[in-house]
Amino acid sequence: MPTRNPFAAARDAVVRRLPGRSGSRPAPEAEASPRPRLHPASLWREAAGLGRSYAAPTLARAGAAYRSRLHPTLSVVSPLGWAVALAAVLLALAGAAWGWQEATAAALLAASLFVLSMVFVLGRASYAVDLDLARTRVAVGESAVGGIEVVTTSSRPVAPSLLELPVGAATAVFHLPRMRPGVPHEDLFTIPTERRAVIVVGPVRSVRADPIGLLRRQVVWTEPQDLYVHPRTAVLGTSAAGFIRDLEGMPTSELATSDVSFHALREYIPGDDRRHIHWKTTARTGTLMVRQFEETRRAHLAVCLSANLAEYGTEDDFELAVSVAGSIGRQALAEQRELSALTQRGPLRTESPRHYLDDLTRLQGATMRPTAVDAARSTADSVPNASVVFLVVGTGVTPTQLRAAAASIPPGIRTFAVRCEAGAAPGRAGIADLTVLTVGALEDLGPVLRKAAA
Repeated sequence: MPTRNPFAAARDAVVRRLPGRSGSRPAPEAEASPRPRLHPASLWREAAGLGRSYAAPTLARAGAAYRSRLHPTLSVVSPLGWAVALAAVLLALAGAAWGWQEATAAALLAASLFVLSMVFVLGRASYAVDLDLARTRVAVGESAVGGIEVVTTSSRPVAPSLLELPVGAATAVFHLPRMRPGVPHEDLFTIPTERRAVIVVGPVRSVRADPIGLLRRQVVWTEPQDLYVHPRTAVLGTSAAGFIRDLEGMPTSELATSDVSFHALREYIPGDDRRHIHWKTTARTGTLMVRQFEETRRAHLAVCLSANLAEYGTEDDFELAVSVAGSIGRQALAEQRELSALTQRGPLRTESPRHYLDDLTRLQGATMRPTAVDAARSTADSVPNASVVFLVVGTGVTPTQLRAAAASIPPGIRTFAVRCEAGAAPGRAGIADLTVLTVGALEDLGPVLRKAAA
């Protein structure tokens, strides 16, 4: 039997381990490819997914049962009550473990306090409560007056209790006397309106609590209401805002075959409307002549308000800018002009003065990357057919930025920049074709705009 060359056997083994090499021999089936093995992390993920799918309905039912049954009961105990309860349990355990009579006595005292506190919160008073805000929209500085009327619907007199009325971050407390059935009790209140804000008033809730504050039971009787504190606005004169007063609109360089602004006569072209043939000129020249018109556009006011606080010297400057934008837009809507208003945060609603001022009330300034130049470019893209554009900015906007903002507005649109600086002297300046107005107080807006529109 011939002996195999050991060098040839080693060569064949190497060739078998080199896949894809020409002339290589296929590996045995047992060594071709090992069976795939699952990674432990994937097994845990699969197990967690199955657990969630099976446990989610049970957890949802348990949460609903807690919210409907346990939470109303547990919420009666105040944080101080939970601390006293925990201390009582620890003292009772310490007294039982080490025989400390003092700890046991303290635990019994804490338990007695809880029992006595329950006397103050047991029972349920039945009220009919009406929360009435005289006006849900006021301006900064105006009085926001409201009232609470309470009538007990019980057939027996009700013991004195407390009513709480959340007003923004504060809470007003009203003391209800002993009330007889059918006899109303009314309390009036005034809400300060020093700053522009949306204040949530309510809900009205009755509160029962023990003198120590271990237990506290409250019942909600009304729904919360929103009180809009609008920015201060000024009534501008008829021409103060530079509005286009011509009812025929603002003529453009575009020529049209029909409009209300007559331009010239030209020869008739097949397809022209025969109603526009000028018969007197046709009879005199012997050639059909038709009227040619200039396209006009109705006055469309655009207000671009910068909401970037980095461009304002103080917060009062930003509030002044909001009031300026509100005054200009409100005047336009009062004159039934078409209005568009935009900020870096997006457009504002301009269907009515109420919607417009509501959105200005909700507007919150912040330090952001988009500048007044970016807001002006967005305004130019959104309102390409505007006739007048007001850029309301702060003192942090440089003349170079104002020039860039004005350059983004299409030619033919009258543009004003209103710089707001609280306490500054009113003034007017020009940067190329841009009119820059400085306003130091809201009362200066009308006179400054009248001079600019003159």
